[in-house]
Amino acid sequence: MTPDAPVLDLVDRRIVQATQAGLPLVEAPYAAVAADLGLTEAEVIARLGALQDRGAIRRIAVAPNHYALGMTANGMSVWDVADDRVPALGARIGALPFVTHCYRRPRALPAWPYNLFAMLHGGSRAEVEEKRAQVAAILGDACRGADILYSTRILKKTGLRLRED
Repeated sequence: MTPDAPVLDLVDRRIVQATQAGLPLVEAPYAAVAADLGLTEAEVIARLGALQDRGAIRRIAVAPNHYALGMTANGMSVWDVADDRVPALGARIGALPFVTHCYRRPRALPAWPYNLFAMLHGGSRAEVEEKRAQVAAILGDACRGADILYSTRILKKTGLRLRED
């Protein structure tokens, strides 16, 4: 453990373990977690907020199943963008409503010249290609090359999981 690493007390650890696979799909999910742990809803909410503030957890967010929402054509668009323009252009691409992930990665030359990645979603490949064209228009002459890698199946994605003690 590094000196700056957040330390979880027993209650925080139990809250993380109870919520790490997702909140219960009920009207008052924090109250349900609290009831299971013998805490108050306010305490669960406050502790989760404090864990976020300390950096022990990054976020609490909805992770939609794009396929179930009708977005069956999903493609990771990859772009070879002038390095000095990636920060500004990446921010613009990441703000588009149809982009769920946008990030910079190092190139792996000569085989992989791409340094900007943006996940595009749509109901068809034609729709995704239209969105890809919108991204290309924003990138303009800063873009020297591009490709797209379409998803063929859903992979289960999970973050770090604390094990039960």
